[in-house]
Amino acid sequence: MSEKPWLKEYPANVPAEIDMTEFNSVVDVIDRSCRDYADKVAYMNFGAQLTYQQVEEYSRAFGARMQALGLKPGDRIAIMMPNVLQYPIAVFGALRAGLVVVNTNPLYTARELKHQLKDSGARAIVIMENFANVLEAVIDDTEVEHVVLTSIGDMVGFPKGLIMNFVLRHVKKMVPKYSLPGAIPFKSVLSQGSSETLTPAKLNHDDLAFLQYTGGTTGVSKGAMLTHGNMVANMQQSSAWLGDLVSPGEETIITALPLYHIFALTANCLVFLKFGGRNVLITNPRDMPGFVKELSKVKFTAITGVNTLFNGLLNTPGFNELDFSSLRLTLGGGMAVQRAVAENWKKTTGVPLIEAYGLTETSPAACINPMNLEDYNGAIGLPISSTSCRVINEEGEPVGADETGELCVHGPQVMKGYWQRPEETSKVLSDDGWLKTGDMARMDEQGYFYIVDRKKDMILVSGFNVYPNEIEDIVVTHPKVLEVGAIGAPDEKSGEVVKVVVVRKDDSLTVKELREHCRKELTGYKVPKYVEFVDELPKTNVGKILRRELRDQFGEARSSSD
Repeated sequence: MSEKPWLKEYPANVPAEIDMTEFNSVVDVIDRSCRDYADKVAYMNFGAQLTYQQVEEYSRAFGARMQALGLKPGDRIAIMMPNVLQYPIAVFGALRAGLVVVNTNPLYTARELKHQLKDSGARAIVIMENFANVLEAVIDDTEVEHVVLTSIGDMVGFPKGLIMNFVLRHVKKMVPKYSLPGAIPFKSVLSQGSSETLTPAKLNHDDLAFLQYTGGTTGVSKGAMLTHGNMVANMQQSSAWLGDLVSPGEETIITALPLYHIFALTANCLVFLKFGGRNVLITNPRDMPGFVKELSKVKFTAITGVNTLFNGLLNTPGFNELDFSSLRLTLGGGMAVQRAVAENWKKTTGVPLIEAYGLTETSPAACINPMNLEDYNGAIGLPISSTSCRVINEEGEPVGADETGELCVHGPQVMKGYWQRPEETSKVLSDDGWLKTGDMARMDEQGYFYIVDRKKDMILVSGFNVYPNEIEDIVVTHPKVLEVGAIGAPDEKSGEVVKVVVVRKDDSLTVKELREHCRKELTGYKVPKYVEFVDELPKTNVGKILRRELRDQFGEARSSSD
């Protein structure tokens, strides 16, 4: 088998290698798009919008103010907010000033926030006031010197923004009391910075752009060092893969996944920035009826998401009545796309749900299915341009086609390493740049890769490997099942047995009925011995099922009673 058997499967318009010389940094992309698409709308949120010209002016002002405060190239700045117009302004402004952006989950507890701020050594933070009380609890134990405070309606305009802020603070009581003396209002940063001069940072591919924290579910959270070169590479790779499907200056992409997550950061914020697209920012996608209402207001051409988000939309009244005539691209990643969800999406929208695969450590895209794919194929796709993938066994040797092993990735989008953690870096990143993903995978004869499961999530039943994804794919095909998570439960005879935790679509579903459904599709040891019905599954902010919490909460050897 050739080293890159997938090359013969590449779509004709996709180059095997990308041009890394076009941009020296992410800032080069920002500057060019803001110039070339100045009059186009770049971002929309709550009915307000920013043109590329406004993004250029506001981000320049933000960067200038940060420099005036004494922040220097290489200093870290944390940004802690949901999808609002302030986010791209702050991120682009920080990058233009040469700062390293530390994307921070707004749902962090005080312990989690303290770890990230201390670990990154952030000197500044931009934070939504809704979460300021969490910062107050830990700021004295960090190196943070400057706090920029914003409210959800700050960029929405008068009077709507003022009303939104009043309602959130005083009617819905969504802003807990806090005290952060010396905090600077976001609007003041922009107004002061507008009269100051930004000194453009001299950046190249080796300079850090983002510290993207990951691994919290497997131990201490680590900062993946993503350079400007990593991010430029993934923009170029994704752009090459999209090819003729995208029309520069004409796209409208729905951004429901949080921009502080690597998937939406690269795929939505940066790739569609390069194409001069319009990002429709959804601040609270968990409000599915509200989300569908927002979708009804725009003719969108693209949407990204995770399996649970697509499934949620499909099960929300009114979604199937939307106008999908402009939709050309649906990209799923972040977790396995389930066949039942992909087929329902295609049936409802007329557009295939294209599965992609990546990691925080790969900026994130590593494999994507061809854009001209008509139907779900169960694969994560082919390695994208300038990328190699291989599957290895426990001894580190490559395995043959259709054999299962650990997936490894090599390419210009692979991170520099983990911030100040050389030992952790050496565990996953070889001297010649191959990244061990921790995912169990196989490659077929054509070079398509398939994720079998996370290495650490594998269930061992009497010595047989059982992969949760396979079980979940079968369970979710039952018409009375909305969502499912599969885990291992202790068993005296076999060590572990399969247990499924199920959110029902129809309360009449019984344990017996579900197990009988599984027996038709699964060999005996894979059939769930235990079935527990719950109202909801524990998930990350992105909507990925948290298997560790599933195991902690529901790991006992028990079923719901019928």
